[in-house]
Amino acid sequence: MTGRLVGVGVGPGDPELLTVRALRVLREARVIFVPAGPTGEAGRAEAVVRGSVGPERVRRLPFALSGDARPGEPRWEEAAREVCRALDGGGVVAFATLGDPGLYSTFTPLARTLRRFRPKVRIETVPGITAMQDLAARSGAVLAVGSERLALVPCGAGVDDLPRVLEGFDTVVLYKAGVVFPEVVRAVRRAGRLDGLVRGVHLGLPGEEIAWGAAVPEEPAPYLTTAVVLPARDGEGWEP
Repeated sequence: MTGRLVGVGVGPGDPELLTVRALRVLREARVIFVPAGPTGEAGRAEAVVRGSVGPERVRRLPFALSGDARPGEPRWEEAAREVCRALDGGGVVAFATLGDPGLYSTFTPLARTLRRFRPKVRIETVPGITAMQDLAARSGAVLAVGSERLALVPCGAGVDDLPRVLEGFDTVVLYKAGVVFPEVVRAVRRAGRLDGLVRGVHLGLPGEEIAWGAAVPEEPAPYLTTAVVLPARDGEGWEP
C-alpha cells in the first residue's frame, strides 16, 4: 500500500519551537526527508530533526534553496522520484521544512513535482512556527494590531518594489533578505521608517543577532535573514 507524505514545519531553527504535533509525526514516520544544500551538506531543518528524534531515519534531498519547480527540472524530479520510492514502502513519509510548509517552503515545489508522478498520493501538512513570529517574540515586537495591514515580501528577486510596499502597509516583513540587505536599509531610511526596523540573524541558534533601527548594519547578511519594519504606534515607539 502506498504511504502518505506529510510536510512537517519544524520552525525557524530552534528545536524548542517544534510543535507537539510535528514531533508526533516525525516519531511516527518511517522515513524523514530533509532539504540539504546543493552539495549535500546538512541544513537547519535536519539539525532540528536529528536533535528531536535522532538520525536513523533521516535522508537528505539536495536541491537549491530558491526557485520554483519547473516541468523537467532534473533536481526536483530526482528528489520526487526518491520520495516515490519511499512511499512505495507504505506508512508515513515525512519531509521536514523550516518554518511552515505552506509559506515559501521547499515542500511546495517538491509536492507539485511528486503529484505529476503520483496524482493520487495522499499529501498532508503540519503547520510550523515562522521566522517572523520568532523574530517578533525574541525582539519584543508586535507584528500587527487592530486594523493594521501587514505585507510579507520575499527578497530573493530583489527589492525594487519595496518603497511602494513601505508606503502602502503598516508592517512589512522581509524574508530571505540577506544579499540585498544594504538596499533594504537604504529603502527603509528613505521612507523615514528606520527606527521601526528590526533584523534577526540565526534566530535561536549560536551566533544569534537581533538589531534595531540605526544599529542595523547596512551590509549583506546570511541568506535566511528576516527583518520587520514596524509602524509607530501612538507615540509608543518600537522597542518594548
